[in-house]
Amino acid sequence: MSDVSVQTMIFGCGYLGRRVAQLAIRDGHKLWATTRRPEKRKELISAGMHPILADWTDRRTLVNLPDVKHLVICVSYDRQSSHNRYESQVGGLRNLLQAISPQTKICYVSTTGVYHQQNGAWVDEASPTHPTRDGGRAHLMAEALLHKLRPESEWTILRLAGIYGPGRIPRAADVIAGRPIASPQRGFLNLIHVDDAAEAVRSVWRKPTQRLYVVSDDQPVIRTQFYEEIARQTGSSKPQFVTPDTGSSVMMRSESNKRVWNRKMKRDLVSKLHFPNFVHGLAGIL
Repeated sequence: MSDVSVQTMIFGCGYLGRRVAQLAIRDGHKLWATTRRPEKRKELISAGMHPILADWTDRRTLVNLPDVKHLVICVSYDRQSSHNRYESQVGGLRNLLQAISPQTKICYVSTTGVYHQQNGAWVDEASPTHPTRDGGRAHLMAEALLHKLRPESEWTILRLAGIYGPGRIPRAADVIAGRPIASPQRGFLNLIHVDDAAEAVRSVWRKPTQRLYVVSDDQPVIRTQFYEEIARQTGSSKPQFVTPDTGSSVMMRSESNKRVWNRKMKRDLVSKLHFPNFVHGLAGIL
C-alpha cells in the first residue's frame, strides 16, 4: 500500500541508492536524492526524484535539508576526492547527523569489510571486527558515530557484502575477453545482488530500531568458481589467473577470507532472496 505522506531521502544516490529510490517511489514516498554534480539534476528529476545538491564534507551544503521520515545513507568514497577516507566517511557523516532532525530514522549502509578474518571462518553480527584496510576502518568508525551521537534515535546499520548486478559484475569483461585475472584463486567472495540489497534497505523502514545486520546472499563462493561460472554462462574460455602486484588494492582485498552468515537478515529483513546465490544472479544478468 502506498503512503504519500512518507518523505524519504537517499544520501548518495549511486548504484544501490538508485534501486532503493525506485522502491520508495513505487511505495508512494516523496523521494529526495542528493548529488554532488549539478549536471545530474535533470537525470534525477526524470526518474521521479527531487534533487538536492549536497556534499557532506561541506557543511554549507547541508543547510535547509528537507525534514524526512527516512534517511538512507549510502555514500561511496570518491578516490578522486581531495579528502581522505576518514574526512569523507566519518567527518561527512558527523556533519550530516548534525544537520538532520533526531527524529529522522536512519539506515546506514556499511560493509562486511569491517571483518578481518582470514581463515574462511563464518562471521555474523556478533563476530569481532578488526579491519586492516582503510575502508573497513572508516566504516567501523562511522558506525560508532551513530552509537555516540544518536543514542536515543532510530537507526539501523547494514553491513553489505560485495554488490553486483546489471552493469556491475567484477572482472566479467576480462573473463569474456580472455584476459588473465589478477587475483588469487582461493579465498571466499561474499556477494549480494543489488536488487536484494535494495529490498533489505526497504525492509528496514518497517523494523525496530538500533539494529545491526550483515547483508549477503546464501552462498559464499571461492573466487575461482565465480569467474569460471562467468565463463560458463558466456561461453568463454576458462579463466587464467596471475598473481596481483604486492601492495595493490586487489591483493589487499583478497587478504580477507571469511564467509558471511546471513541468518539474521533472512529472519528479519528478506526471508527469500530474488538471487540466493551467484549462479542465479549471473544468469539473470548474463
